[in-house]
Amino acid sequence: MPSTWDPTSLSPSAALQRLLDGNQRFLERGAGLAARTFSPDLATVPQRPFAIVLGCSDSRTPVEILFDEGFGDLFVVRIAGNVVAPSVVGSIEFAASQFGTRLVVVLGHTRCGAIAATVKAVQTGNGPESKNIRSITDRIAPHIQQMVQSTQTAADEGLLRELMRVNVRASADHLRHGSQLLEELVLAGRLAILGAEYELETGRVHFFDGLPLAPRAG
Repeated sequence: MPSTWDPTSLSPSAALQRLLDGNQRFLERGAGLAARTFSPDLATVPQRPFAIVLGCSDSRTPVEILFDEGFGDLFVVRIAGNVVAPSVVGSIEFAASQFGTRLVVVLGHTRCGAIAATVKAVQTGNGPESKNIRSITDRIAPHIQQMVQSTQTAADEGLLRELMRVNVRASADHLRHGSQLLEELVLAGRLAILGAEYELETGRVHFFDGLPLAPRAG
């Protein structure tokens, strides 16, 4: 169990509410400029991010902006398709153990190109020519392959959205059970890992999972 956990860190429920409130501010008036004002003091102030976000690299999903947060508020890892690779797990382990952050959000989004590319690869049997791009689609394919193969029609936006949610849930589950460090924190009630989606069409974030009802104090 990491020894650097800080009991003064925001609880998962408080961190989730702060994200929800920030997204609502973003929807009502756009992200506040003050939250992103630079200060040279940022170089010497220790990091205390209240949430860790694993998001997609899509340029239309700027995590800090859509949650109306600024410097030092969120520890963000972005990779196409919000897939979970070893370096991603290590980055999240680092933040959870070093900064005492108690909420991890896996954030997918509608109209995700990585999901569409994986669907095409499953349907045609032809993956991307680049082995590096295939390393992304190959991580997504096992989670959505059965759904794609069972449909008789071309993937529409509704199906692509459901496949994105399946992939988000798979990534969140991987983080909960594919890392001993994170699993211990979850079991101790020190960390919650949730799935969410960002709607490109509306700007709203929807969370899939509820928080544990009665985590053990740690």
